[in-house]
Amino acid sequence: MKIVIVDYGSGNLRSVQRSFERAGFPSEITRDPNIVAEASHLVVPGVGAFSDCMDNLEKLGLLEPIRDFIQAEKPYLGICLGLQILFSEGTEFGAKPGLGILPGQVVRFPKTDLKVPHMGWNQIRIQQETPLLKNIPNGSYFYFVHSYYGAPKEKNCIATTTDYGVSFPSAVAQGRLFACQFHPEKSQALGRKLLENFAKL
Repeated sequence: MKIVIVDYGSGNLRSVQRSFERAGFPSEITRDPNIVAEASHLVVPGVGAFSDCMDNLEKLGLLEPIRDFIQAEKPYLGICLGLQILFSEGTEFGAKPGLGILPGQVVRFPKTDLKVPHMGWNQIRIQQETPLLKNIPNGSYFYFVHSYYGAPKEKNCIATTTDYGVSFPSAVAQGRLFACQFHPEKSQALGRKLLENFAKL
């Protein structure tokens, strides 16, 4: 097993790595496209802007290795931006193409009385059973920090939803791909359980 965490200049990489270590699984942080290609399990975490993420991945030569990895149906875990870049297009700071794995857009929360970014603990509602949600109860709380979310055209990829002014997809799943808008590395025991489930794929 070779769990690889992609480093494209975003923060929180070490916290993701430490969470895997606490779950009993060593992992490697890299920005080397060859190491990405050799991974058995790939993790793309991230905080920040969609367009910056895509630009950095392109500059580092990581877009094609990530796309190839997913299309080879190997285990992929996207966290926050690692979920958003799967979509056809992001809308933050103007339209920007994503990886195009999932048809749909990344959109901002609509204006309501609720503060944006959506920050803190919130519940997930499980919409489909996936291996990564094994032994994670429906209604569990996970930690979120985001202003945008993915809106897929095809609803059958939605794994969980969460309510924050609107009901939005908080995780997606397709084959051995799983991506969550929440942060498992900040979500204590249940977050570690999700990472453990991923490592065991």
